[in-house]
Amino acid sequence: MSTAREYQYTPGKGSGDTEAEAMADKVERVGVAVGDGDGDAAAAGLARRILFKMDTRILPVLSLLFLCSFLDRTNVGNAKIIGLETDLAITNLQYNQGLAVFYATYIASELPSNLVLKKVTPKIWLPLLTIIWGIITMCLGFVRNFGSFFAVRALLGIAEGGLLPGMVLYLSGMYTRQEMALRIGIFYTAASLSGAFGGLLARGLSAIGPRGGLEGWRWIFIIEGLLTVLAGLVAYVFLPTNVLTASFLSEEEKTFAAERLQGRVGVHSGSPDRFDPVHEREERFKWSEVYRGVFNLQVWLSATAYFAILSGLYSFGLFLPTIINDLKITSDPNQSQLWSVIPYAVATPVTVFIAFLSDRLKLRGVMMLFTLPVAIAGYATIANVADPHVRFGMTCIMAIGMYSSVPCVLVWNSNNSAGHYKRATTSALQLAIANAGGFVATFVYPNADGPLYHRGHTIILGLLVYAWFAVLANVLWCAKINRDKASGKHDQFIGSGDDREPSFKMIL
Repeated sequence: MSTAREYQYTPGKGSGDTEAEAMADKVERVGVAVGDGDGDAAAAGLARRILFKMDTRILPVLSLLFLCSFLDRTNVGNAKIIGLETDLAITNLQYNQGLAVFYATYIASELPSNLVLKKVTPKIWLPLLTIIWGIITMCLGFVRNFGSFFAVRALLGIAEGGLLPGMVLYLSGMYTRQEMALRIGIFYTAASLSGAFGGLLARGLSAIGPRGGLEGWRWIFIIEGLLTVLAGLVAYVFLPTNVLTASFLSEEEKTFAAERLQGRVGVHSGSPDRFDPVHEREERFKWSEVYRGVFNLQVWLSATAYFAILSGLYSFGLFLPTIINDLKITSDPNQSQLWSVIPYAVATPVTVFIAFLSDRLKLRGVMMLFTLPVAIAGYATIANVADPHVRFGMTCIMAIGMYSSVPCVLVWNSNNSAGHYKRATTSALQLAIANAGGFVATFVYPNADGPLYHRGHTIILGLLVYAWFAVLANVLWCAKINRDKASGKHDQFIGSGDDREPSFKMIL
């Protein structure tokens, strides 16, 4: 049960001791309330109410931002098949270079953005990034040659790179470790939905042009960019900075939510989550924490596995319209946009189910050992079968295996890292390495390899096989750390308050 002394609340500037004492008293009263009588039942009921409020206020906003993010990075694939290359007079190589520079700047901005996030606060930083990249996306609708296309894609990568690592870091301060995968799975389904929604939206928007001197593909960028700006404004209005500033929670709920994150009350009492994401905002920057994050074997194993998955995922998003168009299922490129909806629609419910199961079983890597073979089977088949209907069916299998793996790998490092700056480093570093898969994605499906794209499919197949073995190695490594902690080999870190604590168990 919590006490006033255990809850080290430090108010912001301008607050006095009276406020701190009042907050401590509230926390103590909450601890007593859930610690007496029907303690577990009361705590469980209060926790469910808090989770429902956060899930219905925060996740829809993050899903909207992530939907816009994927739309604005993959809509170029929709624009390509209806005239972008021809109207800009660029070669396929130049088109791929424009895609590659996006990923270069995207990767470079991830870690700096996560370090800025703590200073600026998520409520300001995430919406600001969204508004900026929405404006830049609109600018893509007005490019006239390779130079302007290349420059705008580079700026888009800088603006967009901080969103996903920032959202993962933000959620780790709102939910416990055991609740993260489902929540990330829910907003990550926006990525698969973006493929479905993006195909439908691109089909509709392309019909606007030519109008106002602009071709149809340009309206895809202009309208989607405008929608992204509006999404950023919505996020600024509705996102709280943390549980203590969430206007939709009562004072009792705020203090209880803070205690839950510390693992000190109710159904989470005595859990290994004995660190404090809410008050990590008081943690001072130390390069040693960055060092701990960078030189961490778990990060490199999961990051390289994620790199392999994203190589497939990004190439899938960028080139699915082209691949479907080359299958000649339909002779109309605009109809190909509609066919590209189906694989994403199939993957969406499976992704949510796997994320739910991952949280329920408290397993991350182990789940991926079962989902990755689904994608591997899809790529192995599509790389070696010529029948267009079988190949289209395999795109659905590929989408299921890759998308359902992502929530597990995305949350894994955050689950196993404690201390704000270490977690910020591991989250951003993992994504920086993983997003290098964008470079692979832009070059493995040249037009000359169509319609079978045997080489591209085989490359992604090999990467996914590597991912499976890297995930297996990471599961075994995390299990070893837990055994070492149980045998007392980490006792020198008792009291460290981070993931080195013997009581902090690694999630497999």
